[in-house]
Amino acid sequence: MKYDYLIVGAGLYGAICAYELSKIGKKVLVIEKRGHIGGNIYTENIIGINVHKYGAHIFHTSNEEIWNYINKFADFNNFINSPMARYKNEIYNMPFNMNTFTKLWKDVFTPDDAIKKIEEEKRNYYVSNPKNLEEQAINLVGITIYQKLIKGYTAKQWGKPCNELPSFIIKRLPVRFTFDNNYFNDKFQGIPIGGYTQIIEKMLAGIDIQLNTDFFSNRKKYESLAEKIIYTGPIDKFFEYKYGCLEYRSLSFETEIIDSSNFQGNAVINYTDYNIPFTRIIEHKHFEFDTTSSKTVITREYPTTWKEGSEPFYPINDDKNNQLYLKYENEAKNLKNVYVGGRLGQYKYFDMDKIIFEALQFIEKIKICNK
Repeated sequence: MKYDYLIVGAGLYGAICAYELSKIGKKVLVIEKRGHIGGNIYTENIIGINVHKYGAHIFHTSNEEIWNYINKFADFNNFINSPMARYKNEIYNMPFNMNTFTKLWKDVFTPDDAIKKIEEEKRNYYVSNPKNLEEQAINLVGITIYQKLIKGYTAKQWGKPCNELPSFIIKRLPVRFTFDNNYFNDKFQGIPIGGYTQIIEKMLAGIDIQLNTDFFSNRKKYESLAEKIIYTGPIDKFFEYKYGCLEYRSLSFETEIIDSSNFQGNAVINYTDYNIPFTRIIEHKHFEFDTTSSKTVITREYPTTWKEGSEPFYPINDDKNNQLYLKYENEAKNLKNVYVGGRLGQYKYFDMDKIIFEALQFIEKIKICNK
């Protein structure tokens, strides 16, 4: 066999595995079904602006080791994620904080005012045993926030009305009684200056890569190329859907060059009105504080029903799908010389720092086994 490892997928998980294995002298081949590396963090330069092709990706973590690790591959700016929400003709700050509350209610000025208002609404609409997401959300934040900032957005995101969605989807809703628009609480946060693709390029430098290459188009051939396989695609597809298909929500993107230096004044604006078909508009230049471009690039993001052949973005981790995943996970544990990992392999939505952690933990296990 020509290679020690075949890695299926050139996203962040696969690229880290390839980089770390190459460092310890392993011969690695990476194959990727798309025409580019980077998976969903791929950024493409359009008219001098780094465009997040698969939705906004803001790196954030409280793990200093992970932060130091990713900073080996790019310099990060100090971008702070502060999305806005538009409901009809009103604009609100996200996450829910004092800026939001003072705009929602004209008689709210202090944290005590906001607490009283929210608690009053929660009492008036409280359901002791919430049977759906609507009841759960109102229990958490009251009727006003739910109706304006949660109801329409969530229904679009999941393709069902909130009263038909399970309550577990929203276990908690962060409410801050400060004038702080920082969406994340993590210690470290930023965007790589020059985009994310450069990170994957540096990780895969000197490693054999084949793009536009579908592992399943000639499975026996690719399996014969290496002693071991790291598979980062959908776990149910690897096992030929023997127990059935895992379910996802997908996304489609509509990207447009606008003849304006500043379209919306913020990197991300969510559209929470159900009658607006997209969930958000991303204006990419604001991720890197671009004030020089005379034009701008925006992307409208549309949640869609996933079907075979479309890109799986969000796993639907309800009881049915989680039980199905466990069957595939048990199958994967019994494989010899095949390792399944990453967002699709583990059927879990990971933030980027968690993907890095998972990949590095996996590589440490390999190092220990090879001693």
